[in-house]
Amino acid sequence: MQKNITIKALVALFILTLIWGYNWVVMKLAVQYASPFQFAAIRTFVGSLILFLVIFFTKRPMALKEFPTMLALGLLQTCGFTGLLIWALVEGGAGKTAVLTYTMPFWVLLFAWPMLGERVQGSQWLAVAFALLGMVLIFDPLHIKADGFSMFLALCSGISWAISAIISKKLHKRAPHLDLINLTAWPMLLGSIPIIIVALILPATPIQWTSTFIAAALFNVILSGVVAWVLWLYALQRLQAGIASMASMLAPVIGVLAAWLQLNEVPDTQEFIGMVLIALALVMISIISIKRHTQIDAAMGQD
Repeated sequence: MQKNITIKALVALFILTLIWGYNWVVMKLAVQYASPFQFAAIRTFVGSLILFLVIFFTKRPMALKEFPTMLALGLLQTCGFTGLLIWALVEGGAGKTAVLTYTMPFWVLLFAWPMLGERVQGSQWLAVAFALLGMVLIFDPLHIKADGFSMFLALCSGISWAISAIISKKLHKRAPHLDLINLTAWPMLLGSIPIIIVALILPATPIQWTSTFIAAALFNVILSGVVAWVLWLYALQRLQAGIASMASMLAPVIGVLAAWLQLNEVPDTQEFIGMVLIALALVMISIISIKRHTQIDAAMGQD
């Protein structure tokens, strides 16, 4: 039973990495027609409204519970993660922004040890080493260019996402029966409010409602802003925080490849090697996770 749950969680991770990976190109196109805060406000606020409609029509619990934690998740997941990464895309390339945002797994591994007691063990360290080396090769910290501020924003986005992952994991342990859609909707709504305020205060040119922008907004609201977050929380509740976060690192690889094909952001040999190492780490972590739960099931069966 546990093995099937783990496989389903890994499948959910794979689907969301495809969505989030290609969305770097989609967002890069979108910010050509709107300011980063205008676009972020549309993505998060409208996305939360759709989730509340789903809650209403499926007769799920609507009430806001665990308000302090929900507010913290909103500030971290919505303002910190989504807001900062869209801002970073204005000044930097889609591929490199994706990679820096996905330093998140390393921050998760750092914080999950003291906060969740989830230790990195055995061959997981080898996977972590491959992933870290891959990130270093793609980032190339010895040759940072003029888009330093964009890189800083992307890095802060990854840290914010990592802390939100730890808080989500702790919330699930404390309130395991909290509805998944409710857990996605309320933080998105609460976190969208500061972004809307900033979008209204800061001067910006009017949004250009072109077909490209509308398509990008729909992709972000429905797929990246609603479906993918539900998949992420589903996987996070069923896997160790470190495993879930490291497995999701396939997304920046997809982002770099999509930016190469569609935006002509051509990766060099060093970046390509880094992507291969990250993919290898993903495969290793997935196999380790499935084997571990298989061993647990076998031990429980013997008992």
